[in-house]
Amino acid sequence: MAHLLGAEALHLEYPTRVVFDSVTAGINEGDRIGVVGRNGDGKSTLLSLLAGRLEPDAGRVTRRRGVTLAMLDQSDQLDPALTVGNAIVGELEEHLWAGDARVRDVLAGLVADIRWDAVVGELSGGQKRRVALAALLVGDHDVILLDEPTNHLDIEGIAWLAGHLKTRWASNSGGLIVVTHDRWFLDEVSTNTWEVHDRIIEPFDGGYAAYILQRVERDRSAAASESKRQNLMRKELAWLRRGAPARSTKPKFRMDAAYELIENEPPPRDTVSLSQMAMSRLGKDVVDLLDVSVEFPVADASHASGTTTKTVLRDVEWRIAPGERTGILGVNGAGKSTLLNLVAGTLQPTSGRVKRGKTVKVATLTQQLVELEGIQNERVSAVIADKRTTYLAGGKEMTPGQLLERLGFTSAQLSTPVKDLSGGQKRRLQLLLILLDEPNVLILDEPTNDLDTDMLAAIEDLLDSWPGTLLVVSHDRYLLERVTDNQYAVMDAAFRHLPGGVEQYLQLRAAGSGGGDARGATSEAAKLVPAKSTLSGAELRNSQKEIAAIDRKLVKLADQIAQAHERLAVHDQSDYDGLGTLTAELRRLEAQVVELESRWLELSELLGG
Repeated sequence: MAHLLGAEALHLEYPTRVVFDSVTAGINEGDRIGVVGRNGDGKSTLLSLLAGRLEPDAGRVTRRRGVTLAMLDQSDQLDPALTVGNAIVGELEEHLWAGDARVRDVLAGLVADIRWDAVVGELSGGQKRRVALAALLVGDHDVILLDEPTNHLDIEGIAWLAGHLKTRWASNSGGLIVVTHDRWFLDEVSTNTWEVHDRIIEPFDGGYAAYILQRVERDRSAAASESKRQNLMRKELAWLRRGAPARSTKPKFRMDAAYELIENEPPPRDTVSLSQMAMSRLGKDVVDLLDVSVEFPVADASHASGTTTKTVLRDVEWRIAPGERTGILGVNGAGKSTLLNLVAGTLQPTSGRVKRGKTVKVATLTQQLVELEGIQNERVSAVIADKRTTYLAGGKEMTPGQLLERLGFTSAQLSTPVKDLSGGQKRRLQLLLILLDEPNVLILDEPTNDLDTDMLAAIEDLLDSWPGTLLVVSHDRYLLERVTDNQYAVMDAAFRHLPGGVEQYLQLRAAGSGGGDARGATSEAAKLVPAKSTLSGAELRNSQKEIAAIDRKLVKLADQIAQAHERLAVHDQSDYDGLGTLTAELRRLEAQVVELESRWLELSELLGG
């Protein structure tokens, strides 16, 4: 493969630290590279060096003659006086850009909901970001460098961008380097991974999943090497004490295949145990939304009163179970926040009612960091000293300091004032303060902001052992699928269960169900639209009847599962035989749900979605 871009012996340092020390790396035709690493280790700096926006203290970046390069960084500034159209296609005549399939695809995928004549300076931060990304992607570049391109994109936008990048170049041409904390996106677009750490770049074959497996192998190998080193040191000490060399053979370490590393790893969550713990904390009642509708007044000049009403949620029924872990999807403005505000009790419905358990204590991890207001000048150690002395995680008692360490804080950072923490550190401290207040219903609203992949994994690990009801709104597909057991969508003012998870949601959106800020037909969307049904009239009617019957059965099973949870909650916890029987019954009901949902998906595909 032909060489596109290279870095030779790069050295970069600031007054307080060395960022890179003699780093050498290359990009060839066909490379699709994902860059991971802890925040502050130099990922964005690496992209700036490769793009020529930053000069190294030593070494050089070389580019093959004629190679064109474009970069999107986190601070790209558009001329605020330009219109959206000018910012994206410049002065190009309409018939030229409108006749380009790539340009049409980019516009439909990223900015279909933004007026073409809107002034950039009047756009929101997220809209400006999408315009900047669109302006880059309509160009014809050999190498593209993207720094956190999924910021301000929803799940649909992320799926579109992944599809676009995968088909933008032929398999053995073009080069892509992307820095992102979105692990699903990394796996979709990357064929290689670079980990930036300790002033070096360490390459790995494959995307994020392959990188994790190889890193486990690396860490095990390093641990074995350290163990051998310590053994040698003990032998050296013995030799010095005895005055004669000790004879022994060195132990050999055999690196297992990647699948063997995780072969005996238990599931991330013990669902039954967590459910029992949740019921002991919550009882059988959490929050029930019963036939709830919410309407808001909106300005309408055509109406006599000057206003009209918009229905955000209509006839929603949602009985939240103890220990439930639910991910909520929906376009911006669909009503996700409205739904969660009903659960949290900060909003009352226009009609219907919200029934709340007596012991329910709801906490929300918001994007505003309100928990840190008023303590900006306090040191982290002083903040956590005011909280509980111990916290139960995974059946083990941990101190707040141990929890901080688990979330990536060093002992030195404990003496840091809150105001001097990085964005990611503030998010982690915010989560810890919420957990130490011991809520039994936790709402996470876009919790991945400012966190790197290692910290996301650490937070997911902590949430795995959290014995409460968890509701998550996020555009991070990996996080949703990792920490929740069920996914729902707010679509057309309704609350809809998604047996097929995120993929089913994308199919429904691509097929035009769900309204909101639909982007129009894109090449990626076209692939997701199910084919029209080829069933005969009788087969079609029978399939429709079976789907209706499955829906009724699922409603009944949901009630039976709720009753099984109640029986578990009130049963004598010392009666292990009885608990085993009840648990087996619960698992049988849940297995029926899985079987019915699988059949529902099969029929849905036959019917064309």
